Amino acid sequence: MDFFSVLALLGGLAIFLYGMNLMGDGLAKVAGGKLERILETLTSSPIRAVLLGMGVTAVIQSSSATTVMVVGFVNSGLMKLSQVVGIIMGANIGTTVTSWILSLTGIQSDNFIIRLFKPTSFSPVLALIGVILIMFTKSQKKKDVGTIFVGFAILMYGMNAMSGAVEPLADVPEFTGMLVKFSNPLLGVVAGAVLTAIIQSSSASVGILQALCLTGMVPFSAALPIIMGQNIGTCITAILSAIGANTNAKRAAMIHLYFNLIGTILFMAVFYTVNAAVHFSFMSQAATPAGIAILHSAFNVSATLVLLPFGKALEKLACLTIRDKKEEEAADPDFMILESRFLEKPAFAVEQSRNAAKKMAEDSHKTLFTALDLLKHFSAEGKKEVEESEKKVDRYEDELGTYLVKLNQKDLSVHDSHSISIMLHCIGDFERISDHGVNIMESAQELHEKGLKFSEKALEELRVMEHAVEDIVDIAYKVYENQDVQLAREIEPLEEVIDELSKELKYRHVQRLRAGECTIEMGFILSDVTTSLERVADHCSNIGVCVTQVHADLFDTHQHLKQIKHSTDASFYHELEAIRGQYQLPPLTVEAETAQA
Repeated sequence: MDFFSVLALLGGLAIFLYGMNLMGDGLAKVAGGKLERILETLTSSPIRAVLLGMGVTAVIQSSSATTVMVVGFVNSGLMKLSQVVGIIMGANIGTTVTSWILSLTGIQSDNFIIRLFKPTSFSPVLALIGVILIMFTKSQKKKDVGTIFVGFAILMYGMNAMSGAVEPLADVPEFTGMLVKFSNPLLGVVAGAVLTAIIQSSSASVGILQALCLTGMVPFSAALPIIMGQNIGTCITAILSAIGANTNAKRAAMIHLYFNLIGTILFMAVFYTVNAAVHFSFMSQAATPAGIAILHSAFNVSATLVLLPFGKALEKLACLTIRDKKEEEAADPDFMILESRFLEKPAFAVEQSRNAAKKMAEDSHKTLFTALDLLKHFSAEGKKEVEESEKKVDRYEDELGTYLVKLNQKDLSVHDSHSISIMLHCIGDFERISDHGVNIMESAQELHEKGLKFSEKALEELRVMEHAVEDIVDIAYKVYENQDVQLAREIEPLEEVIDELSKELKYRHVQRLRAGECTIEMGFILSDVTTSLERVADHCSNIGVCVTQVHADLFDTHQHLKQIKHSTDASFYHELEAIRGQYQLPPLTVEAETAQA
């Protein structure tokens, strides 16, 4: 094997790994985060957890990715430690699907139908279909399916390139001698573990082994311990992902390691004991890609069947290894859902971001409406509630904003990209609405501490404006949550009416001031409240405009508002007149009218 053969081998390996990664990304996009949500919610029984872990891993083609997600679930508090055992076992079984697909490369037959199942026969067709879908379709779903097809074709091309590059090794005595050394169970396990730990993918390392098997020089006696080691080596990804995580997340990674380690020890102890008694004849035979797939599946299925009943014991062993830390504080679960490990699965991370943004909107809503209640009935408990909600909203803006910026750098679908754009724009408006809630609370506190009260006339007028603001906030938050572009059309006319109400309330106060019915001090407080309410309406307008613009791929806010207010069908002004009728201020008193005159 010369220098150029080595280059061909490395190139084939690179293409193989890229194809596997491309196919996995495509599968994850098509799934759109649904698989992760299923994992999160449907793990009530061990058997169901095994089936789910197996199914998800078979689809995304990576037990490491599944296990890292599980570590993220535990770290974020979305999943209990007891739920992860079955998922991890199922993930180990699911990852064997890749080895079965790759085993098709070993098909040898002159039969036309059988030859169709050989990857070299159908992968070019898949590549052609994939390229057509990527280049000539507009649907993002179809493009993602095309990515899966192209990724699979690249994967198979890399496999063939590796097989062709290592074929000359069959005539190299040193290579044969090295493989004989791997027949030593300990050396074979170490070799398999080290290779898999380096490339961080048991599917890829099994694929490399299957490529070597095509030389006809790899005996089953060497392949078996290498496969065992590969299952141990794949644990490195979860262990690395658990660095910096909480105690239970580290325990989840240890459960993965213990399952593979104990399973390997038990499997090899039983197998080699039986082999010593009956001497399996196949051990000296050359391994085939299909044989590798059988051994890989046999180990993971048998290990799961044996260790599943002892899931609690694995959990206790992990707890003994990773002890509880007395100083570890319980993290806020509302923020832990923004788990950095989820960024590797962008579709699911977007879903978690939506959940966090929804909670931020709810806290912002709570801050404002609690503050409005304080204008009527001030209390220390209500003041504290407003302050705590506002602090939480501020933290959301900081942490969610940072998370979304990181997420925006990932390869996203068009739908997810739109969602991130909307969230990045709207979380600032949610935060400002909560700030205005605090301003209203401070005005209520000033009234309480100074023993002041608005006049009945001022209160009656203020209630009309409060009612309008409460309505526009409810509409804006529904528009955001449901991405309802049609409902967003109701915001602008109502925002215009609130601006008019704000001006009218300030004007009427001046009239009462002239008539000696009010004081300047009360005027300042009323002005602060109405200004805050008017600004809240402005931020609701921003939310409605943002949702509409992103869905229409427009980014000029002023032009958009101009088009709404100056539409040729005058629908905006018809709606405006109707809304004015809903929020009528009480008529001016005779004194005020006289003062006006």
